[in-house]
Amino acid sequence: MQQYRVGIIGATGMVGQRFTLLLKEHPWFKVTCVAASSRSAGKPYAEAVSGRWAFPGTPVPEAIGRLTVMDAADVESVARLVDFVFCAVDMKKEDIRALEERYARAEVPVISNNSANRHTPDVPMLIPEINGSHAAVIEAQRQRLGTRAGFIAVKPNCSIQSYVPALWPLLDFEPQAVTVCTYQAISGAGKTFETWPEMIDNVIPYIGGEDEKSEREPLKIFGHVENGAIVDAASPVISAQCLRVASSDGHMAAVSVKFGRKPSREEILARWDSCRPATLGLDLPSAPKKFLHYFEDPARPQTRLDRDTEGGMAICLGRLREDPVMDYKFVCLSHNTLRGAAGGGVLSAEYLCKLGYIPHKDL
Repeated sequence: MQQYRVGIIGATGMVGQRFTLLLKEHPWFKVTCVAASSRSAGKPYAEAVSGRWAFPGTPVPEAIGRLTVMDAADVESVARLVDFVFCAVDMKKEDIRALEERYARAEVPVISNNSANRHTPDVPMLIPEINGSHAAVIEAQRQRLGTRAGFIAVKPNCSIQSYVPALWPLLDFEPQAVTVCTYQAISGAGKTFETWPEMIDNVIPYIGGEDEKSEREPLKIFGHVENGAIVDAASPVISAQCLRVASSDGHMAAVSVKFGRKPSREEILARWDSCRPATLGLDLPSAPKKFLHYFEDPARPQTRLDRDTEGGMAICLGRLREDPVMDYKFVCLSHNTLRGAAGGGVLSAEYLCKLGYIPHKDL
């Protein structure tokens, strides 16, 4: 298979660094360009991340470390080197939106880790296993942008990627109301305990904007494509509280659900076990062999023990039981910088490549 030439925009941040680790031996993708702010431009990548490398004990990938960091704003120069880019920049939303659109209009598909375009109606927000069919909206987006190959696709907020996969196989039981409390690792803020010692032995009951994202974004995931746009689902109503906890990686969620048609516990477990992801049979390198893993042990899943299940790309579930206020309650776990960030982006790119949405450029 001819490898795709890939760029990482925002390569010096924590998510950008995670992209370099995931892509260093990827069978489909070869990193040919790293880009960041003008402050880092012109330096070898290894030098640009020196003193801020977020993965102690894991070296900077050698070949990527030798690449010279380009200025992310120099879209034309980056575009000549890549078939598509991953975007994980740290900028104001309006600036991210403008930058991503510049890349798309330069005929560079953009797989974005950012939130700026998540609610643009013709931009798919993908958890490929669940709503891969939303990729169909890309053709309408290309018509709007006036492009042949360029488009933007985004991944959802990391906070929802533990519990939305658990709700997805249960949609025909008509979930009406969901309450969720998420317990989110510090890497979700781009931090380590070395850079954020205030988090040691601490819980912060507020993450700016996270509650609102966790309540709104699932409705787009559960929506449908109609007339060149993604129409959000009308239900369930979701009430979320998002807490930052003293964990390095891994987002946990405690969920309670009220159904229109209450299933039995056995029916829920059967749905989780037999769900058929949209990625099934596509042989995508990053796709977990089993999407949802349920633990009967009431003390599981645990963050340290289970966040790396299937390379950090699986969703771990446990403690399913009846709820005296709602119908059922359970807990979920996902790896926030793998499934929830860079890994989810890589999987989305694999899916879009497999379906033909990302072409090879003529060299």
